[in-house]
Amino acid sequence: MAALKQQLQQKLQQKLSPQQIQLIRLLELTEIEFEERVQQELVDNPALEEGREEIPDSINEFDANADEDGNPGESAEELTLGDYRNEEDIPDYRLEADNYSKDDKKEDIPFVSASSFHDYLESQLGELSLDETSYQIAQYIIGNIDDNGYLQRPIQAISDDLIFQVGLDVPVSQVEDILQMIQEFEPAGVGASNLRECLLLQLERHEGTPANLLAYKIIDKMFEEFSKKHYDKIMRQCNVCEEELKQAIREITLLNPKPGSAWNNSYSGSSEHHIIPDFFVEAQDGELTIGLNNGNIPELHVSRDYQDMFDDYSSNKQNQTREKRDALLFVKQKLDAAQWFVNAVKQRQETLLSTIKVIVDLQKDFFLTGDERNLKPMILKDVAERAGYDISTISRASNSKYVQTNFGIYPLKYFFSESMQNDAGEEVSTREIKRLLEELVDHEDKHKPLSDDKLCELLQQKGYPIARRTIAKYREQLSIPVARLRKEI
Repeated sequence: MAALKQQLQQKLQQKLSPQQIQLIRLLELTEIEFEERVQQELVDNPALEEGREEIPDSINEFDANADEDGNPGESAEELTLGDYRNEEDIPDYRLEADNYSKDDKKEDIPFVSASSFHDYLESQLGELSLDETSYQIAQYIIGNIDDNGYLQRPIQAISDDLIFQVGLDVPVSQVEDILQMIQEFEPAGVGASNLRECLLLQLERHEGTPANLLAYKIIDKMFEEFSKKHYDKIMRQCNVCEEELKQAIREITLLNPKPGSAWNNSYSGSSEHHIIPDFFVEAQDGELTIGLNNGNIPELHVSRDYQDMFDDYSSNKQNQTREKRDALLFVKQKLDAAQWFVNAVKQRQETLLSTIKVIVDLQKDFFLTGDERNLKPMILKDVAERAGYDISTISRASNSKYVQTNFGIYPLKYFFSESMQNDAGEEVSTREIKRLLEELVDHEDKHKPLSDDKLCELLQQKGYPIARRTIAKYREQLSIPVARLRKEI
């Protein structure tokens, strides 16, 4: 039997309070998300009201030890945490899972009145004369088609699902027949399992010209060679000349690799993102004006009625019943929560304003001219040191935020870049290197595209000592394919 031992260990732990966590989440929100959060808090907490109002000194001051629900800390007298820690008194946002997270970010708020892609497919299905079983199978297949128009689930898996979820025991061959029928719907290529099948479905609907027939043969028999642009090998195996191959490739490039997305763009209206800037930076006569976009954010204050109610309840301590004490606890909680939210909103605005001021100060030349070449190397640490915040705070303050300038709207992340030294010993932004890299690729001979080694050599000739592996990294960040895939005939 093992002997019991006593050990003394010393640990240093740092934990965020619920109040700090909520402050962090408020900071992460974009302008439109923050507007929604404020409006939701106004609905949830009757002790929080719109407008400006001075809080009298006689009112119980905001408890610095309270959490974001207004639960007082250990130093509160008489009212303790255990007195009113029940779900009925907790605001709704505390009962939800985290309320907001990075994964919940909404980059735009689209307003679309047209029907969806799947509605369009089902409308075509309704025009067919099918029995009930076939109609249910078709509906289930359409429900599994993604927004790009692909059916990426195996037919066998769909057949199994029909048994357990719909109660239809049908052979795989029947499901395949229904799928082939759906593949005849508009847009052409819908219901394909992969890109190759999608292109073949579209080519089948074209006229049987020599170029179309060759294109079909290339996709059907030599898809891998085509995707890797091994044109010499294709010409040899298909016994065609360069001009014939060009015509076939032209046929293929006219096809749509994502038929569902193309339908959504044409039927659902504009696909553009509607960006609401979080900051404004205006340049005029060599001076910069900075502001937050608070147009739809109301001023907030603690309700006077709730303050008077608290004073009334707390002044009659000797004759308090259990009901009155519960009412006092409820009012105290709402008042503390309201005051906490007012302070949190103020702190959020101060942090954002401090962040944008430092960014504008560091990138003043760009905000005055709009010239990308004037962007200086800047990382999160540079802004954090000047603003007096932690790096993680600056990261949250700049994430998914946009600034409107005289030259357009930019994400704050646009202004961050690392630095390197050129041959003259000057600090230059890596953004400048990427811009030069794009220019070299744009002006290259597409019949003989530049390799990474050649790009590295050309940049070194321009005074930028950069390694080939760095060229490859920047090329991938710019979504520029390797030289072989940029080759044209």
